[in-house]
Amino acid sequence: MKTIREQIMELLEQKDWDARTLSQRLSIREKEVYAHIPHILRSVEAAGKKLIVIGPECLSCGFQFEGRKKEKEKIARPGRCPKCKAERITPPRFAIRG
Repeated sequence: MKTIREQIMELLEQKDWDARTLSQRLSIREKEVYAHIPHILRSVEAAGKKLIVIGPECLSCGFQFEGRKKEKEKIARPGRCPKCKAERITPPRFAIRG
């Protein structure tokens, strides 16, 4: 049987997913998915592949959360938009490309 991380990596190689969808698909908490992502990032890089993080977007004004510097910031869902202060934000999506 595959580990949770292996299952997440397998799904991310098929298409891009957000943490909530992954959690529902694997029957784990969304918080657990976010905890696995930094480890998956290192495993993927060691395998010569790349973990793509598709940044969140504000649904109110269209602001793209690109260029976030810290690893935690890249994978975390922001609380509100820095431009319009709205809280309607799409979650980041993840994919593995080889």
